[in-house]
Amino acid sequence: MVISKVALGILSFAVIASGTQAFAGGAGNTGGGCYNLEIIGSPTKNVDMTGSSGHSLFVPISGSTKILLQEGAFNVIDRNGTDGSASFSLPNPDPTNSGVSAYSVYARVLGKPGTGIDMNTCAYDATGALFCSENIMSMQRIAGTSKFQNVTSSLLYIYADINGDGTIDRVPLFSSSLQDYFWQVDTQGRVHAQLRFCPVSTVVP
Repeated sequence: MVISKVALGILSFAVIASGTQAFAGGAGNTGGGCYNLEIIGSPTKNVDMTGSSGHSLFVPISGSTKILLQEGAFNVIDRNGTDGSASFSLPNPDPTNSGVSAYSVYARVLGKPGTGIDMNTCAYDATGALFCSENIMSMQRIAGTSKFQNVTSSLLYIYADINGDGTIDRVPLFSSSLQDYFWQVDTQGRVHAQLRFCPVSTVVP
């Protein structure tokens, strides 16, 4: 699927500014039938894994890390991303690249104001060239109530010029056209981000 740069620019701005859709209630906030995942900033590589029930990933409080992605049921495989990478499995969201996801991802940032997180989806082609999506989930914690935002297009798809023709292509997570998918994560401070993977569809560009 080819996406115009104008359309992608509008989409990216919506995600960075306030998410493609904000929810005061509904799927993002109720959590009904949703898989919940916490992404937590930690200042040390020796993270205490006790009592967190396996639904959390730890990332550095500054700089970058990777969350390596595998196709499968929702599951935390390697929780400690402070050593360079964590690992998480999740179902194929759009096997035919229809532009309608089988499930949706909602996100919000809690914790101390001034913290933040940027995430986008990346993968390699058969030659080893790296492609990272131009559609970035960028969230900053500000004072007040934090509402869930629909970040499906940022975390389940790559928007990049894959074939070098100057236009943006849409590649869903786990498409055979790329390989070794991961989320690139950049954090600011002791971020606490919540992701919810919910059984509702999202139409993406």
